[in-house]
Amino acid sequence: MKRKISILWAVFLILLSLSLAEARQVELRLLYVNDFHGFALPYKPLGADEALGGVAYLAAAVEKLRREKPTLLLAAGDMIQGNNWANLFQGASSIDLMNAMKFDAMAVGNHEFDFGLEVLRRRLSQARFPVLAANVEGMPQLKPYVIKKVAGLRVAIIGLVTQDTPISTHPRNVTGLKFLEPEKTVEKYREKLRQKADLIIILAHLGHQRERLLAQRVKGIPVIVGGHSHTKVLEPVVVDGVLVVQAWEHAKALGVLDLTVEHGQVVKYQGRLLEIKPVPGRENPQAQKLVAAYAQKVDSRLDAPVAEVEVDLDGERVRTQETNLGNLIADLIRETTGAQVAITNAGGIRASIHQGQVKAKEIYTALPFDNYLLAVSLTGRQLKEALEHGVSSLEEPSGRFPQVSGLSFTYSRTAPAGSRVKEVLILGQPLELEREYTVATNDFLAAGGDGYKVFGEAIKAAGDFTEQGGLLKSSKIVYSDAGRWLRDLVIDKFRLQKKISAQVEGRIKEVP
Repeated sequence: MKRKISILWAVFLILLSLSLAEARQVELRLLYVNDFHGFALPYKPLGADEALGGVAYLAAAVEKLRREKPTLLLAAGDMIQGNNWANLFQGASSIDLMNAMKFDAMAVGNHEFDFGLEVLRRRLSQARFPVLAANVEGMPQLKPYVIKKVAGLRVAIIGLVTQDTPISTHPRNVTGLKFLEPEKTVEKYREKLRQKADLIIILAHLGHQRERLLAQRVKGIPVIVGGHSHTKVLEPVVVDGVLVVQAWEHAKALGVLDLTVEHGQVVKYQGRLLEIKPVPGRENPQAQKLVAAYAQKVDSRLDAPVAEVEVDLDGERVRTQETNLGNLIADLIRETTGAQVAITNAGGIRASIHQGQVKAKEIYTALPFDNYLLAVSLTGRQLKEALEHGVSSLEEPSGRFPQVSGLSFTYSRTAPAGSRVKEVLILGQPLELEREYTVATNDFLAAGGDGYKVFGEAIKAAGDFTEQGGLLKSSKIVYSDAGRWLRDLVIDKFRLQKKISAQVEGRIKEVP
């Protein structure tokens, strides 16, 4: 009898231990978006057959998926700036929407700084969720991390933003802030959080390639939810055991990552991107009402027709090649300033303009930034250096890629960065390295934006450089008009010409 009791007791203990082991497994769902840029309404990307996106439809998908299992809703940055729906309200519309959707956390993106620090502080106060940036010093309203308790699991979320923020927003927007190396920052907080959390994840606005590199260098953190590069990661990429995900852009997709967690480890996962399309009757009513209210305000200001566009103007491939919209804008910059050549950054062009009647709001969408024009005197050597910088990041599409006017150049992708530009012609004549040329650009690049140091170095080398009220002053600056934004100049041009067309002309060519 005693032996039977012992056997039964042993069986009971085994079953109990198995039951407890099973109980220690927690199901957790991560829903994530990135690079929303205020694109609240559905739109048809250039070359697409149907409209995509629509944040009211995304909100409905979030609501449905949340009901199925314990969930965290995360945003990996660049949420408040970009489209008119966000810009005309300095991002307040985006934060209202995120509050309504009950986001759990957001990593700050570089474009969150575009309206300046005072506006960002107002947006942070408005948000009913934590906005994270562990690697930013000088702005205490940005929290390094947050710990969320979900189904009994303590989940720590560490926020990161790209170290390039001081050159990917206007430098004046981040005065007094310091942006630290992501790896060292994560190591610091990982040690601090080990005893406080059961699971640590990273919410990063670094770019997909940089996030993969982070996964290789930092151990013990199983998930990186990323943004910044607008990468369409259809299913989780596994890098040294770390799941790296990103959800495209503009509310056109919702990332879904289902995790089974045991003893702080992810023992099972399944992930996908859910494409968002406008299907009547499937929108979230609360989100739809909020979107419509702000859209009506936009239309009341910017719904006036300005011109007829005879061809699609490509603002989507500007980061990798010459486009007709890039040429049109660069030509306008050169003509307005009277310069010999013009260089503008692809990152300043954010959307295409479709064939047909065009309204002011579409031009504001394509050119959302408050940029004015300057022309600077550069040597041919400095001009070539600027072009070299423009094609130095071909491995991952970058806002620094140049769109040009008054010049043409060839480059080799296989050559090392800094030696890629092969031939440069200025108005059909070979570039002379020691000759002075007038080069038109925008104030963002002139201040070193997107890493274009050559403009600032030339301006400061003159010895009479000053900055007054945010305006650059120097004898090297041969044209400056801070009173008009580039997008307003484009609207004026469209209204004057009434019919608009542009084409690719072979200004930028890739060679072996």
